[in-house]
Amino acid sequence: MKDTQLLRIAVSERAGEVAALLRRPRDARWLLVLAHGAGADMHHAFMQAMSERLAERRIASLRFQFPYMEKGRRAPDRAAVLQDTVRAAIGAAAKHAGELPLLAGGKSMGGRMTSLAAAETGLPGVRALVFFGFPLHAAGRPSAERGEHLEQVSLPMLFLQGTRDKLAELALLRPICQQLGRRATLHEVENGDHSFHVLKRSGRTDNEALDELVDSVSDWTEKLVV
Repeated sequence: MKDTQLLRIAVSERAGEVAALLRRPRDARWLLVLAHGAGADMHHAFMQAMSERLAERRIASLRFQFPYMEKGRRAPDRAAVLQDTVRAAIGAAAKHAGELPLLAGGKSMGGRMTSLAAAETGLPGVRALVFFGFPLHAAGRPSAERGEHLEQVSLPMLFLQGTRDKLAELALLRPICQQLGRRATLHEVENGDHSFHVLKRSGRTDNEALDELVDSVSDWTEKLVV
């Protein structure tokens, strides 16, 4: 597509380079650095759907590969490598953003690696974080431990969570967001699972759930102070 550009991003000498896709509509007002989840790359249907819908709402996106996906491996890289990749992608986005303010985040693991990077070293130039299904714990093993670092994140955060998400019990996530105060906004997608698939008996379609996600992102950005 005319508004999409293929990029190469250097992560480190050991990790090498990764591919990225920058999609920037002409009337963009934000640029979201969007990291993929553990089991699917930047070309996954969810990632493409988000990029398309975000562009329709004047939000540019930069999707990128983590090194293990770039090299065709199934097991994710060490957390330090994943976080370095997030930082490298944000650096690349900043070079192409021009006047656009930056958002960062991602699907599941990608969002969590972004928040860990923000907690540990900060993310220069990033105004806020967006999580599409924050993975608070493993399926069937409820715990809030993976969310402890969020207290160290000073940026505004938007949590988009399905009410049937088995990787984030809302009874655990809601108190975390409450403790974060004005920094955190939690939007619950009724009947959505971790991939935001909705039950047929809900009377809604998956596409309607995806529209709800990007509408929530768009509405939330309108309230951010740039």
